[in-house]
Amino acid sequence: MSYTLSVNAISIAVSVQDKKGRYINDLTEKDFTVYENDNKQDITYFKHDFAAPLSLTVLLDVSGSMALQDKLRESKEALKRLLTRLLSPQDEVSLLIFADGEVEVAAKFSTDKGQFLAELEKTEAYGQTALNDAVAVSPEFANKGKNDKRALLLITDGIENDSRTSPDQAVEIARRVDVPLYTIGYKIPLSEQYLKTYKRDPTLTSTGIIATLEKFSQATGGKAFFINQPEEINAAFAEIKKELGHQYMIGYTSYKDSKNEYRKIRVVTSNKKYQARTRAGY
Repeated sequence: MSYTLSVNAISIAVSVQDKKGRYINDLTEKDFTVYENDNKQDITYFKHDFAAPLSLTVLLDVSGSMALQDKLRESKEALKRLLTRLLSPQDEVSLLIFADGEVEVAAKFSTDKGQFLAELEKTEAYGQTALNDAVAVSPEFANKGKNDKRALLLITDGIENDSRTSPDQAVEIARRVDVPLYTIGYKIPLSEQYLKTYKRDPTLTSTGIIATLEKFSQATGGKAFFINQPEEINAAFAEIKKELGHQYMIGYTSYKDSKNEYRKIRVVTSNKKYQARTRAGY
């Protein structure tokens, strides 16, 4: 009996915090142990550089519901601040917008923030929301960034009414790409009367929206933030940028058989009091 093995170079971004939530920055390669399906892996690449440039893709919901309560306008204002005050000149950024079942590349990766800001200024809300579809296709684009540190930033009110893809299918696709998804759930509707106006699936609830957005981020090694005030968006952006700066980049070689089954990833540190977070698998 013969077996076919595929050899894959796997890279993961790892954030390490203590019990108080403080980022840990003085670890070395020897402090980390990586497991794939509970099998210890040999680390082949290790880098930790706070000043390393970032490749950030913004995935912005521009569907009709984002026009209400100034959600899109306030999100745009926060994004302008992110680009002009938080990102460094070496960071590259791209803009994806989604509505009516389409994901559009509004601005390609560039360290020149001008194109992003110009396209952002022109963006208006329209149409239905295919949130799951957008989450499924965007990580592949985000992974094209030239820098080792890459991230996808989703801004949405979480209303889903136009996807062909289920949340679980979107997660399955997204977690196969080494790009953490950070989610801003902005002014998620709490009123059932409000949701009735937009939802296609009768089971869609505010609790369900939060659970889905958390699932997107947890599976990919990112974080989810649920926010109702404009100033909270700026604080979330600052926290995300801080975390990305503190990340450790770790690589190893994986040998998979032809079944191509899902592989779980787990990272631990030599100090058991520290919590290491990365994507759940691929």
